[in-house]
Amino acid sequence: MESPGKHPEVLMVDHDIEAGREVMAFLTARGYAVSCVEESEKAFNQLDARPFDVLVTELRSSRIDGRRIMQVALERNPHICVVFTTGRPDIEAATEAMRAGAYDFQVKPLNLGKLEAVVEHGLAFQQLAMERVALQRRLDERFGLRSLVGQSRQMVRVYTAVRQFCPRNDPVLIHGEPGTGKDLIAQAIHNGSPRRDAPFVKFSAAGISPRVSAGELFGATAQGGEHQPGRFELADGGTLYIDGLEHVPPPLRERILRYLREGIIEDAGHGHKLTVDVRMIASTAHRSETHVERGELDLRLAETFGAVTIEAPPLRNRAEDLPLTVVHILAEYAEEHGTSERRLTREALDALGRHDWPGNVRELRNVVEGMAASAVHDGPLGLEDLPAYLRDSDENDAPDLRIPLGSSMVEVERRVILETLKHVGYNKEKCAKTLGIGLRTLYRKVKDYGIPTRPAKDG
Repeated sequence: MESPGKHPEVLMVDHDIEAGREVMAFLTARGYAVSCVEESEKAFNQLDARPFDVLVTELRSSRIDGRRIMQVALERNPHICVVFTTGRPDIEAATEAMRAGAYDFQVKPLNLGKLEAVVEHGLAFQQLAMERVALQRRLDERFGLRSLVGQSRQMVRVYTAVRQFCPRNDPVLIHGEPGTGKDLIAQAIHNGSPRRDAPFVKFSAAGISPRVSAGELFGATAQGGEHQPGRFELADGGTLYIDGLEHVPPPLRERILRYLREGIIEDAGHGHKLTVDVRMIASTAHRSETHVERGELDLRLAETFGAVTIEAPPLRNRAEDLPLTVVHILAEYAEEHGTSERRLTREALDALGRHDWPGNVRELRNVVEGMAASAVHDGPLGLEDLPAYLRDSDENDAPDLRIPLGSSMVEVERRVILETLKHVGYNKEKCAKTLGIGLRTLYRKVKDYGIPTRPAKDG
């Protein structure tokens, strides 16, 4: 079931250190790699540090919230085998735990033989689930999704849209900031379409004069009278991707619209009419209505492309995808350069999590690949390997915060987080940095306490 040399990783969470050590010794003797902690925060840190195959945790004690630990564990590994333990039988709690995703519910003192059997069954089920994931990954490679990384809700919406739009022939508009992977999404739609064996042709519209753009898109005539095909002709039977539709000169937008209506283009030389079969995908920096308001797009063209749209989300809005994206980038770097895979220390990951990433995944890739290329040691990449602008931090003086006497610790923590968010302009990365906690810990507490993450609108 496990790959050779790999021991299944077990996280044991129990306030009773001695009881935890007994279970730890039993499972270790049977080939499991076991980590044991006695409170929720330490469990969260363990789950952040590395993946686990099995979680054995108390349902609830003074410093342990087993349901919350399970929730975080499932976010890290959706197929993890979770076993809850408790000091007394509770049928209702056991039923709720199983519905929430637990694999089993056991009463202390634990029957270690039964626990081992449950863990073995859970790992076998997990192996089947992982095989299904591998099959889905192979399908994703067929659809060109292998280069798109992330498990956030925003990225799941992207995957769903790509699979939905692949078989169709409609024009597609992808909007998003620079560096968000709009070209990868366009390539994925092409790769999963019936046109996958035909050309995928890209045209970048920014910074090109109208005359050159006309020739590049629709063809031109050389000095000797020879016709030079444009991107439409080169993409015949396949897909044409226009990156930066808002930068296409107005006269050419009309010609694109005519093609979408009639399937006909005219070359930029002799005006010869040609019939081509091209699926069009375009990208813009903002939503099409924004470019229309600015006069950068014609309403008819925006409406034609805007019928099918995909948003490429910025990295700062899906911070939970950053660690997985880093792992993906390092794996690709190692494969490309024939080196062993590197990893980042927790401190380095936290520092990356505090950055806004205006350049999005493209900027992250440049940083991570630069760290791997320039490191003069073989260990994990740490703070000292980060670019200087990510290591430096300017702390701003914060105003005093008054807490009413008699407030509960929950109320205190909620108030501190809320006021810190306000102070940093609701920048979650800066808030986590100011509070000295990990970004994912902040997200967890914001969710638990129902803290608003943007200013309330007036009225």
